[in-house]
Amino acid sequence: MQKIIQSTTRPYLLHAGLATGTYCSTMARTTAVVLASRPDGAPVLANFRLEERPVPHLHEGQALLRTIYLSLDPYMRGRMDAGRSYAKPVEIGEVMEGGTVCQVVESASPLVKAGDFVLAHSGWQTHAVVDARQLRRIDPNRAPISTALGILGMPAFAAYVGLTEIGRPRAGETVVVAAAAGPVGSVVGQIARLRGARTVGIAGGPKKTAWLTELGFDAAIDHRSTTFADDLGAAVPHGVDVYFENVGGAVWQAVFEHLNDFARVPVCGLIAQYNQTGPSAGPDRLPLLMKAINTKRLLVQGFTQRDFVASHYDRFQTDVSTWLADGLLKYREDFVDGIDNAAGAFLGLLQGQNFGKLIVRVADDPTRTVPVPPRA
Repeated sequence: MQKIIQSTTRPYLLHAGLATGTYCSTMARTTAVVLASRPDGAPVLANFRLEERPVPHLHEGQALLRTIYLSLDPYMRGRMDAGRSYAKPVEIGEVMEGGTVCQVVESASPLVKAGDFVLAHSGWQTHAVVDARQLRRIDPNRAPISTALGILGMPAFAAYVGLTEIGRPRAGETVVVAAAAGPVGSVVGQIARLRGARTVGIAGGPKKTAWLTELGFDAAIDHRSTTFADDLGAAVPHGVDVYFENVGGAVWQAVFEHLNDFARVPVCGLIAQYNQTGPSAGPDRLPLLMKAINTKRLLVQGFTQRDFVASHYDRFQTDVSTWLADGLLKYREDFVDGIDNAAGAFLGLLQGQNFGKLIVRVADDPTRTVPVPPRA
């Protein structure tokens, strides 16, 4: 990753709470990761650049934030491309997009005040000035504030709406989820169990499959195993009623053979295909898919969690908070320290190296009494 330091002035950092006195935002600088170039296939560190830049002046209705936690998620790979998608791509030279948990340093809005903890979308940078109307306040007494990026945030919400509104599992049905050890898949499987379904998780490696067993999955399959196809078949003797798709590629091909009549397939992500620059190798399997959709009466539906925010977010918060309090949901967080390590961690995410919700700790968390554990 290229590094350009435009000034010797270090970014303004807060360590434990807020500095005393009035803070002038024109004095602040932010360290940001920007998109240096568009990838051709798999991204590399050279596609990113670390910069220091001034923080914009604070105007009425805005808030100056310092980033504590940055979320790294697979969807960011799509933002690096210029092709048409459901959201605008990041332009060359712009700060990489991403959800953040921040603390308000200074506010020119009645909606938030200095010291508040907020959920933002301020990207890969240490400080940002944003419209306060785009912020959602976080109660640090409710749960660790990092959970607003995972089990109480976007990934779990995607799991919740994709499974309950598209997958709609019924008691006794078989639900299979890909990338089951991730922050989306692990929640899909646990909610499916709460609904009385039989759950099969697919993940990469024995550590991840062992954790799925701890979560209560009825079967955990390692897609890296040479016997993956046979293991999957043995785990779904009565076929698959709901397949929650996060991966695509070879995992989809294996599950496809077992889909039952009237199976539902919520398509949340296709991480195995994000780096493709052309058609997949091998024969064209689209006719087989279309025939199966027709003859098996399959429902295959893509979605993004933003489609459901207005109608389902409050209910999601209520349900998941209750399940957490009752000990019915568990989660893992995978922390990386430092904004300068964000790009490398993101590349590892695309290769399945994370174990749980991947989060960059950008600055000290004054609400955390127990130190963030080192990466496993």
